[in-house]
Amino acid sequence: MRLHWAGVVAGVSFVALVGAASFRAAPGALIAPLQQEFGWTTGTISLAVSINLLLYGLTAPFAAALMDRFGVRRVVASALALVAAGAGLTVFMTSAWQLVLLWGVVVGLGTGSMALAFVATITGRWFVRHRGLVTGVLTAGGAAGQLVFLPTVAWLADDYGWRPASLVICAAALAVVPLAWFFLREYPRDMGLLPLGATEEPPVPVHTEGAAKRALTALRAAARTRPFWLLAGGFAICGASTNGLVGTHFIPAAHDHGMPTTTAAGLLALVGIFDIAGTVVSGWLTDRMDSRLLLAIYYALRGLSLLVLPQLFAASAHPSMLVFIIFYGLDWVATVPPTVALCRQYFGMSGPVVFGWVFASHQVGAAFAATAAGLTRDHLGAYDLAWYVAGGLSIGAAVLSASLARGPEDPARDLARESATSRA
Repeated sequence: MRLHWAGVVAGVSFVALVGAASFRAAPGALIAPLQQEFGWTTGTISLAVSINLLLYGLTAPFAAALMDRFGVRRVVASALALVAAGAGLTVFMTSAWQLVLLWGVVVGLGTGSMALAFVATITGRWFVRHRGLVTGVLTAGGAAGQLVFLPTVAWLADDYGWRPASLVICAAALAVVPLAWFFLREYPRDMGLLPLGATEEPPVPVHTEGAAKRALTALRAAARTRPFWLLAGGFAICGASTNGLVGTHFIPAAHDHGMPTTTAAGLLALVGIFDIAGTVVSGWLTDRMDSRLLLAIYYALRGLSLLVLPQLFAASAHPSMLVFIIFYGLDWVATVPPTVALCRQYFGMSGPVVFGWVFASHQVGAAFAATAAGLTRDHLGAYDLAWYVAGGLSIGAAVLSASLARGPEDPARDLARESATSRA
């Protein structure tokens, strides 16, 4: 059976997302080394992380529009080069403002151009069949890549210092640039193909306005609708309870209870491993089930798990913590495939750009949580309040998701149902 080029594009996109995720793994593992060398507070370092997370989100809708205008290949290659530059230049920093500039601004812009709007663009252009499943696989690559790198970053920082760790990450991002440049293609029609599972050529989008204007136009139109605010509100809480809180502060919180940094990093790596399974299964379910129901279940389960987390921290990784890691890992970014599907259902051809704005809300929530949790630790001496607030908010996100009205059916789900019916 001949391989459809959509499989090649998906494979290269997966590797590119993992490469971009490598530097996003650094913050949690490098907080302690940076404090030891420069004497910076948790709040100061968390500010740089927050700016990174914020720009990671705010860049996404503009990056999606830029991909439409200038091409996926150019945007992705440029983004990876920017990540590498930010990672490499950090080895020369001596002041906190340089941390904010490089770690926050430069890397934030680079990783934002490789954010989940890129996933929505690739799956929207190249897939009809298995669209939800591929969305899950690519999302898992980006999110799990961020966490799976943590043990390596922590080991390098402990044994050789944080600077060699940054240089290794720089090299990892650069290594992916040639793959993106030579193997990514813009549309199936460029290869004389239809999207995988399509029976006719989809309409060609015609853009008569610049990327920034198009992104803002999509935002203005979406902001007039109730589904946009419900999705954005839920996804903001999603970001606060994952990247912002757990991704940034789990390692220092565990260290507060006597757990070695490398052990805590290993636990987060396990989250990334189980996230792969959870997100891929979520993508498969998104092709077959009501995405609103899936989101409500995911958020509710996440909230309950965060409410019990403060009681699980100890000097070693006991069985109860391992149960949490497995459970939380399965739910880490399982929310992405149904959210992408809902944006496509509600907003049609503008779905990837609108999802970019929904994802921006995710990162606004993450940025707020990263700074708020750092300040909570500085002022109260513990993270407990941050975990409890995140748990309550996640349950609130489940309510928001359940409040969404039914939207138009997604073609990928229709195709999956037809295939299941014909097999039966």
